[in-house]
Amino acid sequence: MSDAAQPTAAEVRAAAEAVKTALDRHLAAVERRSGEDDPAVYEAFNELAAAAETYDELLYDRYDEVTPFEIPGADGDVPPYQGPEEPNALSVLIRRDYTVAEPHRLLAQAQRVADLDADTVAGESPAAVAAGSSVHAALGVLFGEFEPDEIASRHKEFGLEEGDSTLWVTALDEPAEPGEWLELPFDQADPHRIVCRFDVSTVFDDELDDEDLDAEVAAAAALALEAVEELDEADDLDDADDAGGADAVDVVDVDDDRSPLDADR
Repeated sequence: MSDAAQPTAAEVRAAAEAVKTALDRHLAAVERRSGEDDPAVYEAFNELAAAAETYDELLYDRYDEVTPFEIPGADGDVPPYQGPEEPNALSVLIRRDYTVAEPHRLLAQAQRVADLDADTVAGESPAAVAAGSSVHAALGVLFGEFEPDEIASRHKEFGLEEGDSTLWVTALDEPAEPGEWLELPFDQADPHRIVCRFDVSTVFDDELDDEDLDAEVAAAAALALEAVEELDEADDLDDADDAGGADAVDVVDVDDDRSPLDADR
């Protein structure tokens, strides 16, 4: 995006305030809801989603940053909430996927942690030896040493590459008994009791609607036309050089590997 078309800092701030206002309106609608399918709640939900989307776009255009969450769409992807109006307890379900992108870095970090924790007088402990030679053991060492949030914030240090992630906040009628769900921790997740949900995935960055695609095609055509015109001008100048001995003129190389369609957010 050109500097002239970038949103101002004030516009980004205004969009952030609009999100805050939409959040308050959504909460007020939920507190006053008359039933499970209260239209006021759906309207407030859609306004919140639209405000958040606008803020996300302006934030990216101005500062090349994005928000760390996706608000579920209002097209039926998430079923209507059917949990208690005033939950007495909550359950937070989190899934984060990683790829072991640099095993040598993972092994080195695990080895360092294991060496620091080794309680031996001389020589290496069996745990320290295994940590530096086995990816399976290294993962056990690192995830045993660091909290999941710290792993998420420092994943590159550990040779990991982030994949998709999701967080569900679900409502419970009563707190679960100690040890009740440990055997199958995610087996009782009920989509109808989702209070809020946040998803992160590269698929959101790769999706282009028809209007975006048309705009990219138009931009590509404009660049191609400009390159052709520059070539024509260069040819005219070359002809003039041949006739009058003028200095050589640089010609635009249109065989560039880059494509105007290779947009990356």
